[in-house]
Amino acid sequence: MRTFVVLSLLSLFLVGCNATENSAVSPNANSSPNSTAASAPSSQSSDRQAQGKPLVITTVAPITNIVSNIAGDRVEVRGIVPEGTNSHTFEPRPSDGELIKQADLIIINGLQLEVPTLELAEAAKPKDTKIYEVGTNTITQAQWIFDASFPKEGGKPNPHLWVNPKYAEAYARQAADQLTALDPAGADYYATNLKNYLQRLDQLDQVTRKVVASIPPKNRKLLTYHDSWAYWAREYGVEVIGAIQPSDFNEPSAQDVAKLIDQIRATQVPAIFGSEVFPSKVEEQIAREANVKTGNTSDDDLPGEGSADAMENTNPKHTYIGMMVENLQILAKNLGGDPSLVDSLETANIVGPTATAKAKP
Repeated sequence: MRTFVVLSLLSLFLVGCNATENSAVSPNANSSPNSTAASAPSSQSSDRQAQGKPLVITTVAPITNIVSNIAGDRVEVRGIVPEGTNSHTFEPRPSDGELIKQADLIIINGLQLEVPTLELAEAAKPKDTKIYEVGTNTITQAQWIFDASFPKEGGKPNPHLWVNPKYAEAYARQAADQLTALDPAGADYYATNLKNYLQRLDQLDQVTRKVVASIPPKNRKLLTYHDSWAYWAREYGVEVIGAIQPSDFNEPSAQDVAKLIDQIRATQVPAIFGSEVFPSKVEEQIAREANVKTGNTSDDDLPGEGSADAMENTNPKHTYIGMMVENLQILAKNLGGDPSLVDSLETANIVGPTATAKAKP
């Protein structure tokens, strides 16, 4: 069914863009209240486009936020995957195809996260517009992680690299490189933004290590609903003992649930963690029967309302760093650590309205 829908969309887009040619990806290189719909540009976006600024299309909100912190006011950055949406299965809308036809650069995660979006981008983009995969270019194939939600036999590695702040740093560096190649006149501007943003990400990394160190060693175990914490756990010495959600993204069977409850009791983890994007009654059932706490974390839904584009956002917590700070608070609170350790972190963007507001006396 997904293939039929995608092909139907592609046929519409190809007619609208006079059958623009495909271009290969460089090998090395359900809307929510929080989302800014690509089909309805804000007045700010329209103004910047009218000024002749390059248009960069991104996918999930964390990538949009990272890229826009480097791009600042020299580039229009538009994310097309609404927050609170399953990015693995998100089917692009006709308006997304129209936007992609105008793109000067497309930055996606890769690692087979956004397959329907990638198919559309390859079909609808201008011939010379590059598609760059930040995730694919952050780690080697030997560093891929396969797990409960992304089994090796399925052929798709876990794509959630950005949850690891060290990999988010790599995303920011690559964004600066790609923006500089697109707009060489802005090289110094992008370099300055990159330097300032990397300082924020380094602070996030340091505080993350302190938070994990505050959690009793016996509690440094994660059982989550959607398996999006694998690369974070590997970086910070936390063991992922499993995931509730099967690889087909359906609810687990009664037999799976029983095994998970037994596993929780055997490992004596004090809490399990759900997902903002995948609400589940099964998670509550498991927590109740295993007598553990539960908390909902997020891997791509930024806190509160706002725009993932830093230049349009007025909520200082609706950022990639804000999402990770909230996650750390939830993890620390439920695993016996110190959530107050994150209080020193600045969550606001380094550019845009929140940065300007912070700079005022």
